[in-house]
Amino acid sequence: MIHPAWLPPEAFRAVGSRRVLVQGTGPLADTVRHEIAQACARFGGSVVPDRETAELILSIAGPGGEGFRLGRRGGATMISADGPPGLLHGLFEVVRRGERAFDPALADERHVPVLARRMLDHWDNIDVHPVMGQVERGYSGGSLFWHDGRPRDLGRIRDYARLLAASGVNAVAINNVNVHSTETHLLTDRLTEVAGLASTFRVYGIRVHLSVNFAAPVILGDLSTADPADETVRAWWKSTTARVYEAVPDLGGYLVKADSEGQPGPFTYGRSHADGANMLAEALEPYGGVVHWRAFVYNHRQDWRDRSTDRARAAHDHFAGLDGAFRDNVILQVKHGPMDFQAREPISPVLLGMPSTRLAVELQVTGEYTGQQRHVCYLPPMWSEVLRAVAGHVSGLAAVSNAGDDPFWTGHPLAQANLYAVGRLAWNPARDPIAILDEWIDLTFPGASGELRDILHDLMDESWQTYEQYTAPLGVGFMVRPGHHYGPDVDGYEYTPWGTYHFADRDGVGVDRTVATGTGFTAQYPPAWADRYESLATCPDELLLFFHHVPYGHVLHSGVTVIQHIYDTHFAGAHRVAAMRERWQEAAGLVDPALHARVTERLDEQQRSADEWRDQINTYFHRKSGVPDAHGRRIH
Repeated sequence: MIHPAWLPPEAFRAVGSRRVLVQGTGPLADTVRHEIAQACARFGGSVVPDRETAELILSIAGPGGEGFRLGRRGGATMISADGPPGLLHGLFEVVRRGERAFDPALADERHVPVLARRMLDHWDNIDVHPVMGQVERGYSGGSLFWHDGRPRDLGRIRDYARLLAASGVNAVAINNVNVHSTETHLLTDRLTEVAGLASTFRVYGIRVHLSVNFAAPVILGDLSTADPADETVRAWWKSTTARVYEAVPDLGGYLVKADSEGQPGPFTYGRSHADGANMLAEALEPYGGVVHWRAFVYNHRQDWRDRSTDRARAAHDHFAGLDGAFRDNVILQVKHGPMDFQAREPISPVLLGMPSTRLAVELQVTGEYTGQQRHVCYLPPMWSEVLRAVAGHVSGLAAVSNAGDDPFWTGHPLAQANLYAVGRLAWNPARDPIAILDEWIDLTFPGASGELRDILHDLMDESWQTYEQYTAPLGVGFMVRPGHHYGPDVDGYEYTPWGTYHFADRDGVGVDRTVATGTGFTAQYPPAWADRYESLATCPDELLLFFHHVPYGHVLHSGVTVIQHIYDTHFAGAHRVAAMRERWQEAAGLVDPALHARVTERLDEQQRSADEWRDQINTYFHRKSGVPDAHGRRIH
């Protein structure tokens, strides 16, 4: 039994119990008609042929666009859409509101997405990778798209497309950015698989994108070089892309990870990222396709003893000087922080420093470093901070998906809220994350009692902050077990080439990224930001150890020392998880038993893990600093 997530049949009661008119033609209008016909058949409403008796009217007022107007006219609720995509988004807005959408006092509202491209990146492999499995950094079972090296049945993928459309997502990249040999063939002899997926997503207004290997012409055996300045290489990409668009005329474009963590790229040939991206953009331009070129490029063979080398600087060092050098259909895809999806990072300076380049901010829904969907960790409060900070600097959002073939889609049932919310925030970054959580509760648990709502809010509202409390402190990041990145290992990466250091010693902890005495990373920010981070007097507590190396006795703005903050937060975080676990037991009988059991199992693991984090972090820093806990609590 597959859980319906935020689109259970009951969510359509308000629509399905009324007389509905749909005006418009084309595949998306047909999808809207199909949704309404199903709802009406279930709840006693009807599809009517004219406006005279209609209680809900959905019509297309223009040739294109995702926007729509919602309001009341002549006793009916009206959706007037800019184009077919707007008709679909308008329907799901009515579904979200339920009976409130039919209030006679409903005010006219205009809805237009703030970010034009709202994409989910799937890190799915066709073949099961010997280290990363079928879904790299996937914590929800196997791939939705492939099983045993073959395409899956498209029925569940249609259900997935429907869920994404209802949240506001309009694009997906279907395969891993680390494109291995088998997946490279999706460009050529496995193109029919891409076409099948595209046809399924298309009926819900979602365009498929394809991750491609920069060295594809070499890997496929067609050429001996992938040099973007070589005319035979450029011709290869043009002819290959032409065949791709014959099969998938509305392909969104390509996603590329190049010269990063061992992936091939233009550096092999002495070329720049702009040279590589522009070659692909040139091939895509006749078809309206775009290149999403990831800015996740850094030296992963660093010497831990060399404190002048700083992984955080890498993306800006590589890309800022190329501002204005990319073609118009290149989108530079930038991780929201300068490191790697940590529970707390500053905004990447690349997102603030390339005004002549199209940018998309990249988020990670799957939670590689935020509990891997074994912990309750509602991330939209973090994402909201990011999106508000980069407002006006980015035109798109890409998020690493957390969905798989698990019956609950996301492994942890409460992690569905992250998947729902990323689309809603991309549509409107100004939305309150807790209001979005309320939407998800309304849809996922129709008719939820006040008690259930309170329980869910108790567990989820501050769960990101709780996770932060019992893991790496004050923005220093990592401290995770190498490889799988789950659970604490304070020195796990400290003496490795990956550049993820905390530099704790007997005297202090943190990374000096100042201009005055450190790596100079702060200078990559605009002046007001740089000044704030450079000074100990103004650097926010939650980012202190990201920007400064300080003694354990340094007093935070909160009034406590760094070492006491470490002790206090780790005890508090583990205690908070114990309270969450107890609170969830009160939901027994209020939710489906299978869902309750799965969440209970995950909370048990979260408690075990939080206790482990508390004990390892506190013990490590107690032994390093020699400073006792002011409250005399047990530290091993």
